[in-house]
Amino acid sequence: MSGVMVSLAARPDLGDRAARWFSAHWGVPEAEYRASIQASLAQGPGVPQWYVTLSPAGEIVAGVGLIPQDFHDRPDLTPNLCALFVEEAWRGQGLARALLDLARREAGAAGIPRLYLVTDHTAFYEKCGWTYLTQARDTETGEPIRVYTAATEGAR
Repeated sequence: MSGVMVSLAARPDLGDRAARWFSAHWGVPEAEYRASIQASLAQGPGVPQWYVTLSPAGEIVAGVGLIPQDFHDRPDLTPNLCALFVEEAWRGQGLARALLDLARREAGAAGIPRLYLVTDHTAFYEKCGWTYLTQARDTETGEPIRVYTAATEGAR
């Protein structure tokens, strides 16, 4: 893996660029990402948190977030990992797994025992140590979506 993972809480100078990058990949308004990233700066460890991987040239090539709720009807299943994305040219290098592991470690260090995510990429997350938990409903479409969970690392 040839990228450098950083927490946006530790690199607030990347916040606006990261908000644009996440928005471009997921279609969620840039302002929503910016507000969540700003909230992570204000509150320290915990939720929300945002992480990116930078190329040697300083470009954002991968990223992931940790937010209270990710477009599903199960508010009891919180916090949620969201917006995991790796640029196509950077795939196959372990960046996604490394970001997942980083989020699990950081959440555990903040005292969060378990994370959740919604996805249809089942095999990938299962290979990364996540397990299927239940079905929920997408709050935008009403369609069923799969919810996965994983224990964090080192939760106090």
